[in-house]
Amino acid sequence: MTTPFDQAANLRVLITGAAGNIGRVLRAQLKGRYALLRLTDIAPQAPAAAGEEVLQVDIRDAQAVERSMQGIDCVIHLAGVPEEDSWDKVLPLNIEGCYNVFEAARSAGVRRVVFASSNHAVGFHRRETFIDTNVATRPDGRYGVSKVFGEAVGRLYADKYGLSVACLRIGSFRPDNRPSESRHLLTWISHRDMAQLAYRCVEHLNYHFVAIYGVSNNLRNRWDNTPVKFIGYRPQDNAEDYATEVLASSPKEDPIAAQFHGGMYCPIEFVGDTTRIDGGPQ
Repeated sequence: MTTPFDQAANLRVLITGAAGNIGRVLRAQLKGRYALLRLTDIAPQAPAAAGEEVLQVDIRDAQAVERSMQGIDCVIHLAGVPEEDSWDKVLPLNIEGCYNVFEAARSAGVRRVVFASSNHAVGFHRRETFIDTNVATRPDGRYGVSKVFGEAVGRLYADKYGLSVACLRIGSFRPDNRPSESRHLLTWISHRDMAQLAYRCVEHLNYHFVAIYGVSNNLRNRWDNTPVKFIGYRPQDNAEDYATEVLASSPKEDPIAAQFHGGMYCPIEFVGDTTRIDGGPQ
C-alpha cells in the first residue's frame, strides 16, 4: 500500500546528488520530516543519522540507480553537472544519467520525481519580459540544453508512464545563502525557500506535470509562478535586503548577459547577433 503524499511523516524520499550544495541543504532542512531520507551521491557524505540511509551511487550506472530506488515514494533528482561545461561532461551525467533516474523510478514503482531543472532552460528570453511557467524553453548553453532534455523526459514519463513530475527551474542558489551580484537581486533563492519549494513539490497531494521557478520573494523577480500557485510555494526571503551591499560591490554586468534572463551564460562563446533574438532592437 502506497503512502498518500499529504502524509509526509510516512513518505520515503530519495535525494540524488545529496553531497552537492543544494543536496546538503535539503538534507539538513528536511531531516526528520519523512519516514526515510535515502541520500545518494558518487561523492563521500556524512554518516547516516536516524531516519537516513547513505549510499554511494553513480547515476551513470542504471542498475545501481534502480537498486537505490526500491521502496521509495518520491525522488528529488539533483545529481549531475551543476553549471555550464563541455559536452563530454554534460552528456554522461545530465543526459544519460538523467534518463537513468527517470527510467529507474518507473521500473521501481516510484510515483513522483522532483527534477532540478534550471533557469538556464529559458535563459535566452529577454530580461525585460516577465516569463511564466508556460513559456517556451530557450536554453542559453549546453547545461541549459541538458535541463530542457530533463524537462522533456519528465513530461514523457508523466504522460506515458503516469509518474507525477515537478521540474524546478532553480535560480541563483548560493552556498553562503547571500546574493553576491546584481543579477542575483532578481534570481536569488534562499536556503529555506529552496527547502520549502522541495517539500511542497514532494508533498502536494496530486499533480501530473509542473514546471516551477525556484526563486525567493525578490522585489526585482521577473519569473511568474502564477500558473502553479496551487502547489503552495510561498517564498519568505527577499534579495532586496542585500541590495545596497550587492550594488556597491558588484561590477557592471556584461552587456550581452544583461539582455537575457540567463545572465552570464549567454555571452559564453556567443558569436550571434542579439538583434535577431526575439524582442531585440530592429
